[in-house]
Amino acid sequence: MRKLIICTVLSLIIAAPIAQAQTSGNPNAISFKVLFLDYQSQNGGAIEDFNNYNNGFEANYSRFLNQKLNLSIPLKVGVVNSHNNIESYLKTIIGVDATLQYDITNEEGKVQPYIVAGIGFVSEDQGDMNIQIPLGVGLRFKITERSYINWQSEYRYSLSENRNNLHHGLGFTYVLGKGGDMGSKKKSMLKDDADGDGIIDDIDLCPQIAGPKELQGCPDSDGDGIADFEDACPLLAGPKSLRGCPDSDGDGVSDSDDDCPNIAGLKSNNGCPGTDSDGDGVPDNADKCPNLPGSPSNAGCPILDADNDGVADAIDKCPNAAGPASSEGCPDKDNDGIPDYLDKCPDSAGIIAYGGCPDTDNDGIDDSRDKCPNAAGPVSNNGCPEIPQKDKDVLDLAMRAVQFDTGKATLKPESYTILIQIARILDRNPAYNLSISGHTDNTGGASINQTLSERRAKACYDYLSTQGLSISRMNYAGFGESRPISDNNTLRGRTLNRRVEFNLIPR
Repeated sequence: MRKLIICTVLSLIIAAPIAQAQTSGNPNAISFKVLFLDYQSQNGGAIEDFNNYNNGFEANYSRFLNQKLNLSIPLKVGVVNSHNNIESYLKTIIGVDATLQYDITNEEGKVQPYIVAGIGFVSEDQGDMNIQIPLGVGLRFKITERSYINWQSEYRYSLSENRNNLHHGLGFTYVLGKGGDMGSKKKSMLKDDADGDGIIDDIDLCPQIAGPKELQGCPDSDGDGIADFEDACPLLAGPKSLRGCPDSDGDGVSDSDDDCPNIAGLKSNNGCPGTDSDGDGVPDNADKCPNLPGSPSNAGCPILDADNDGVADAIDKCPNAAGPASSEGCPDKDNDGIPDYLDKCPDSAGIIAYGGCPDTDNDGIDDSRDKCPNAAGPVSNNGCPEIPQKDKDVLDLAMRAVQFDTGKATLKPESYTILIQIARILDRNPAYNLSISGHTDNTGGASINQTLSERRAKACYDYLSTQGLSISRMNYAGFGESRPISDNNTLRGRTLNRRVEFNLIPR
């Protein structure tokens, strides 16, 4: 127990600075391995004698110090052969290491090799604590963005006699924290130059986007010497005097502001020449109808309005059908500002969010999709009020509880109670109508069964009519033997098939 306490204290001492370093933002990982412990081959035994290998377990915490170097703290527990001459004597060992892992490559490939070295403290339940120097190699096999299969083999030189050994471990590694895989997390530690353009972030005006030093680390997409964030035309080269925009006609007005970018003109005329033959205020070079007075809003041409609705044909979405400007010149019968050709409910005023449909019951489902537009209900029930479970149970029971005289459509008296309950259910659920359907088994002729199912459904309909229900809220139909719910070849199946179903249907 004393040695276990010592190992635990050592592990806490080593882990303390790591826990404190969490505030630095360095990424980390955890791993678990099954160990294969060989204490024989390095002390007179044979390395190929796998029967003398023992098993153990390792839990490991890794801290990424830089892009290639990790600090790992593995805690190991196992059972190994004694170095005494008693072959059957086994010892439990507990150990903690502090090791450095050095990644051999910089690539973030599927297979990532590394080497490992460090120092370890091992306690045996029947022996002294000894110090061991582990040296080894390992491979990480990438499975997902964060997870790896990990193999590691170590030669462990012990400062105690006859305790040199080999450790082989196979396990699983998982990268902790936000972000990507092990490679990308290590790269995230290089915070001095996040965009890798050679300019440290503290003086980089665009620290997340690479750019040249002469522009203080900001990109220049068009290569005109003006950084994109200051360039009014970042994809077109232009002089600084025009904020990086080109001037194709050389009239001193940038193309982005020039109404006549290919013909030199006057700044006072937005870069266009001063000639205006038809006197409509639109220069000839920009006037599509230079000899016919027109409107500046229509490129100097007269405004045409075929349907005389006050909306010019050039911008009228329905040039041959009169409509207000609020609906872009298209008819809008319900005057809700949504043209009829886009309105899902052209005869009922609504809102754009509902495609022009109203939401009469204000339940958040527009009337075009609401199965009960006049009674509020949840989306899960298509806008209809929820039917209480107890009422559903009564309707399900009624299918078996309503009974008739054999071969007839005469209700048995014991059926009246359940039918009265159905009438009250319909009273409690005003958003629904009642559909009554009669069914039979396949005993007898199909024509007889069809007639019998209709008469039985009507018998229920007639009785419910005596309970104060409006007949406009009920309908009935017979389906004979065409819709069985069980096997007609068994007595129980035929009994279940002889039924009257009562279903609430949204009004």
